[in-house]
Amino acid sequence: MVENIKKYKIGQRRFGTINWVGAWTLYQKEVLRFLIVWIQTIFSPLTSSLLFLLVLSLAIGSDRGNVLGVPFINFLAPGLIAMQVIQQSFAHSSSTFMIGKIQGNIVDLLYAPLSAAEITLSISLASVTRSFMVATITILVFILIMDFEIKHFFTLILFTFLSSFILGNIGIISGLWAEKFDHQASVTNFVIVPLSFLSGTFYSIEKLPIYLQVISQGNPFFYMIDGFRYCFIGKADGSISAGIVYLSILSFLSWLAAYILFKKGYKIRS
Repeated sequence: MVENIKKYKIGQRRFGTINWVGAWTLYQKEVLRFLIVWIQTIFSPLTSSLLFLLVLSLAIGSDRGNVLGVPFINFLAPGLIAMQVIQQSFAHSSSTFMIGKIQGNIVDLLYAPLSAAEITLSISLASVTRSFMVATITILVFILIMDFEIKHFFTLILFTFLSSFILGNIGIISGLWAEKFDHQASVTNFVIVPLSFLSGTFYSIEKLPIYLQVISQGNPFFYMIDGFRYCFIGKADGSISAGIVYLSILSFLSWLAAYILFKKGYKIRS
């Protein structure tokens, strides 16, 4: 006993620089958390995308001319996929902390032998996994029901990862900030959803006045959706290279903010 006390000091890590086993376990736990309720987390986003596609195609699809050189429905579909990627990633990570604080089991994270970096990365990557699953299933269904194909596969992987990772980190920040579900809903309703709709999901920004085009190009959601659209129709409103650089920088900054806030115990420690 005395030898163990001398060998291991209180607060000293015994797992090396990175606790791979602990981080992997937390990641698995987060993935299982959304797979258990797969109808809500996987099937529901697919249903929403199909309803949007059906309603808009019946309402204006045949009357609307080509957009960026392709039929309106082909223009719309990638935006719907991107919108679900954005929303599902945010929903997962934010609910992890929101539910943890409400139910009191946030202490499981605080007392786990994991660093703040390991915890935030594990949860963000679980959010990424959820978004990839939703995107994959939605793409497969769209391919079956319409003339739809992937033209830039690896670029699609990159934009899916960057978009979902950013929103996973923002979800962590939101979950830490929110004190009740009303606060969480306000972020979704007044930030995430409006930015998704105002970033070119249903229209090309080339139709907007010049000053609104400039404003839109400052919106990170625009680059996410524009990048997705490029991967399927081969055309984009903005610069794909600029979008990748912008989203890469934002990925790091958003994770850094989530890491710092969690490490300081923002709104989770008295």
